[in-house]
Amino acid sequence: MDLTEQDKVILLSAARESIKAVFTEDLTPTIDYTQFPNLKPNCGAFVTLRINNSLRGCIGYIFGKIPLYETVCDAAKQSAFSDPRFLPLTSDELDKIDIEISVLSIPVHIETYNDIKLGIHGLLLEEGPNKSVLLPQVATENNLGLDEFLSILCEKAGLFSQLWKLKMLNLKVFEAQVFSEEEIMRKENG
Repeated sequence: MDLTEQDKVILLSAARESIKAVFTEDLTPTIDYTQFPNLKPNCGAFVTLRINNSLRGCIGYIFGKIPLYETVCDAAKQSAFSDPRFLPLTSDELDKIDIEISVLSIPVHIETYNDIKLGIHGLLLEEGPNKSVLLPQVATENNLGLDEFLSILCEKAGLFSQLWKLKMLNLKVFEAQVFSEEEIMRKENG
């Protein structure tokens, strides 16, 4: 799916308004997203919050069970208030956050680590009860090679970091359309 610039602006605005609604006790904003075909499909999405380029929250869904618009609204609130790595976002922080959205493709099983394209593929690891996910941009933002990317994925799942060297893990790859408020503002300001 190729999101238009208008689709991206709508999703970013919906994410911010969803978070803001918690502080103002308003209802989560809604638009008639049925007029925007790209916002209707059930697909996975993550919402990442940053303050001064430092992570402040990131939660999402690999598989979409509700329309993308609703998934983004929910993930935004979860990222702001339910990421266990952080205290809930405060109203003072609301104007400081930069919101980034990653809209995911359907994950596909791979047979070999050579199928992984760094910076393009995110990884979904499912080894028994142990699961973890890394978005595609994690590799590029942190200058990770494939070895480091796989090691971090294993650690995040609570597994031995080098397990991927001992056996082929049960991995799926996915791609993501990633966009942020900062990126949209840069484009608007030329």
